[in-house]
Amino acid sequence: MSPGTLKAFPTLLRVGFADALAYRAEFLVWILSTNMPLVMLALWSAVAREHPIGGFGQAEFVAYYLSALIVRLLTGAWVAWEINYELRQGLLAFRLLRPINPLIHFAAENMAALPLRALFALPIAAVSLWAMGAKMVTHDPALLGLFVVAVYGAWAINFLAQAIIGTLGFYVEYSISLWQIWFGLYMLLSGYLIPLALFPGWLLAAARLLPFRYMLSFPVEVILGQHDRLQALEGLGIQWSIVAAMGLLLAAFWKAGMRRFVAYGG
Repeated sequence: MSPGTLKAFPTLLRVGFADALAYRAEFLVWILSTNMPLVMLALWSAVAREHPIGGFGQAEFVAYYLSALIVRLLTGAWVAWEINYELRQGLLAFRLLRPINPLIHFAAENMAALPLRALFALPIAAVSLWAMGAKMVTHDPALLGLFVVAVYGAWAINFLAQAIIGTLGFYVEYSISLWQIWFGLYMLLSGYLIPLALFPGWLLAAARLLPFRYMLSFPVEVILGQHDRLQALEGLGIQWSIVAAMGLLLAAFWKAGMRRFVAYGG
């Protein structure tokens, strides 16, 4: 990121935050649409009423799914739709006239919504503590700090994955269909629907090798104290290695897409 971009980034964040406030109704609809963890909480709590399942009783399911809901609220992105829309409408050409890379602008717009998401997530966090008891959440200040880093890593993976899929719109007419496949895999392999600890051994081993775990399950595991400090640091190393790899992949796809965009007079 160039010095000029770094200097402009706070302004981009302020503009993005103003946009989030302007479209707060749509933002609220998005918040309300991310209630799947609450649905799964009701289902699994009913199943676990008689006896625990794989070490998860009702209290553990409450802690897990409320934490998953908080992580989901804090890590959402929508850049795949933005890129696809602007490609189809010809608006991306106007962004390219600006001195700042459009990807930086998209990142600022998505990141600027985090304070509003946190505003919605805080009441859920308070209800979570009341419902599951403070003992279910780690009291280790180091792990709490690592949880914040893990949440930002989860957001970065989500943003980069969506940006890559959006960039594929340079090659296919509507790349959002690819995102639907990605999101289906995310729901299954991130722990969004089912805690990964309940997976059979072979599927759990596969899930640990894929990026989806680090988009949700890993931050939840950290906040619930399921890892010690060393294990959490190792997990963060893997998570941010994925972020770096996806960032390089996005840069390559974007550069190739720009050549195609210019060649075809986009």
